[in-house]
Amino acid sequence: MSVKIPGYMQSVFVLLTLLLFESCSVRQQMEKNVGRFIKDSPVLNDHVFGFSLADPDQNEVIYQKDADKYFIPASNVKLYTFYAGLKILSDSIPSLRYIELGDSLIFWGTGDPSFLKRRMQGDKVLSFLSSSSKKLFFAPGRYAGNVYGQGWAWDDYNEDTQAEITELPVMDNLVAVQNKQGKLHTDLPYFQGGLVRDSTMKGKGFTVIRSTKTNEFNYPPAAAPNDFMQLIPYQTSTLITLKLLRDTLHRDIELISRRMPVNAKTVYNMKSEDVFREMLLPSDNFIAEQLLLVYANQFQQELSGTDVIRYVLDKYLKNLPQKPRWVDGSGLSRMNLFSPADMVMLLKMIDKEINNREKLFSMLPAGGQRGTLKNAYPKTDHPYVFAKTGTFSNNYNQSGYLVTKKGRTLIFSFMNNNFMRPIAEIKAEMARMMGYIHEKY
Repeated sequence: MSVKIPGYMQSVFVLLTLLLFESCSVRQQMEKNVGRFIKDSPVLNDHVFGFSLADPDQNEVIYQKDADKYFIPASNVKLYTFYAGLKILSDSIPSLRYIELGDSLIFWGTGDPSFLKRRMQGDKVLSFLSSSSKKLFFAPGRYAGNVYGQGWAWDDYNEDTQAEITELPVMDNLVAVQNKQGKLHTDLPYFQGGLVRDSTMKGKGFTVIRSTKTNEFNYPPAAAPNDFMQLIPYQTSTLITLKLLRDTLHRDIELISRRMPVNAKTVYNMKSEDVFREMLLPSDNFIAEQLLLVYANQFQQELSGTDVIRYVLDKYLKNLPQKPRWVDGSGLSRMNLFSPADMVMLLKMIDKEINNREKLFSMLPAGGQRGTLKNAYPKTDHPYVFAKTGTFSNNYNQSGYLVTKKGRTLIFSFMNNNFMRPIAEIKAEMARMMGYIHEKY
């Protein structure tokens, strides 16, 4: 017995079939065009690179080139740190844990990077401690890890991108040295006595270099430029943290040896979203590393970034296409290894977790407009690339979202490793390719 299908149903079926074929045709054409672009690019074909392009709304991969291979991600790792925070934190950063015993207030650090950070105005903890009428006691010991991450470069110790990791950071764990009326000054008075004029220092430019083992800051005999200002990591210790807290609060604080009880209360500082944005836009390594400690505070006594990485991989990222090697929060380590396919899947998960692309895009560098992509694309008021960059010598990556002229949102990961040509040429070729996809798809 034959069943007669109503005319309108036939029309709907035909329309759906046409749309399906059109979608497949567009995808196949784009796959072909991107493949041809890559094949014809001398810039891309003289080094190792991987690329993955996907349409999350259609749940399909458009193009892949060595997307299952491992690459050094550099600061693309911060996307993993970001996702971990979306899963673990509430809407605000837990900044301090404390208990009150009689006339005493005992507090423990959580690793909060927003406490007294120069570029952020999180002052809730400062206000809490300043206004307390009780005697203050700091109980150190929750973080027993190294001040540097696994595989970090030792000779970057003087760079402001490699501040030390601590359980209670103060002022980014950096000291600012600047020229004021012809004389060098530190913004933290505690370190002023450590400024030493070194007549043996030679070379172009004016640079202050800290001793590798002490907080002695050596500067050359030449006059400092009028606008000179340099941020330098200081060598941290519990006693230095205590001294800086006393100087900042203008009141006495004592040390105490006491394990934090499980019922210790929490003081929250800045909004998590604002801290994530401050990490992602300028690619702040310090925030990324300290956030791992903050995450650990949410489920255990010890502040351990390694424990957090293991926890996140086991609980939230078991289904990544390739199991990554993830060793730090910032990507400073060349021991990190991720695939473009991993990056694309993670970006899909971030998109789903936030579920608000306008909000998501506001937290990422925007091509030609802000953050680390400001100068990587032509200047524009209407950016179409929103992505995290990752930069090392001989390595440059971008992973994020691309909005096409037709309004489609695509996810991509473009990872370039081991090139010898100037990085500007790599960036320009990537921008050309992203612009091509934006126009055509």
